[in-house]
Amino acid sequence: SLMSDLSDTEPFLLAKGGRGGWGNQHFATPTRQCPRFAKPGLPGAEADVTLELKLLADVGLVGFPNVGKSTLLSVISSAKPKIAGYHFTTLTPNLGVVRVDEGTSFVVSDIPGLIEGAARGAGLGHDFLRHVDRCRMLVHVVDASGCEGRDPVADYETVRAELAAYDPALLDRPQLVAANKCDLLGDDRGPLDALAAHLGPDMPLFAISGATRSGVDALIGAAAARLQTLPPVRIFEADYRAPEPSGGRAEDLTVRHEEDVWLVEGPWLERLLGSVNMSDYESRMYFDRMLRQSGLFKRLEKLGIQEGDTVSLYDCEFEYVK
Repeated sequence: SLMSDLSDTEPFLLAKGGRGGWGNQHFATPTRQCPRFAKPGLPGAEADVTLELKLLADVGLVGFPNVGKSTLLSVISSAKPKIAGYHFTTLTPNLGVVRVDEGTSFVVSDIPGLIEGAARGAGLGHDFLRHVDRCRMLVHVVDASGCEGRDPVADYETVRAELAAYDPALLDRPQLVAANKCDLLGDDRGPLDALAAHLGPDMPLFAISGATRSGVDALIGAAAARLQTLPPVRIFEADYRAPEPSGGRAEDLTVRHEEDVWLVEGPWLERLLGSVNMSDYESRMYFDRMLRQSGLFKRLEKLGIQEGDTVSLYDCEFEYVK
């Protein structure tokens, strides 16, 4: 279950600390000037949670390893990612800010290369794909030159299949296709023409070269223009519901009588108190109902509690009234 989406500046309380205890001075009165008893504090809440980082970026560069995503990021922004001629040079996403003109900029994330089976975890696929969730727009980078013996059309469809396997909604994300390494094509435009025919007229295709920066400005301009029409970053709705606090039996509580003070302790009472807001009327009434249902009041009466005695439940105390 998702507990919270920490994508804004609103504070989120994951685990509440325990309430403080009371020293013996708290129980001092004019007639009981040196109490020989005190109350410990309550333990804080505990939870085993998984924190998942999903980078915030306007545009995500996706594609096979070694198609030139990091090179493209380095020429369109001030980012200095590691660039090398082997697969999986990029092991973690790199972020760069692209400045189009005065007052216009957007953030680009270089997503590490996806391979077939990434959605099933191959090649650390989930570690890479989760960062695509936050992107408002995708730029699919393919190697148009086929210099490694790969088919750009097959690569494009393979990565699309992995995106769909991870989250079908990713295919509906606005997308541009950047055919990279066009400087290596020479006079052979066959791979580029085949990719354009496969994409059809509705999918924007940009022939670029990260190495020479050819066509890069047109790609940046198109991405910036498209971002102006897109909604803000996707926010995930929390579906976690904390369990309702519950009571227990009075027989499971420890009751100590010190002069006119009755000190009550027990595990289920700790949990119940930790989830009750004493400043809220409904919450107080629920707390009172749980105590009555447990039989605590009847037990105190059998033990001889008198009207006006103090009942101390950890950091909560009240005067007993029949």
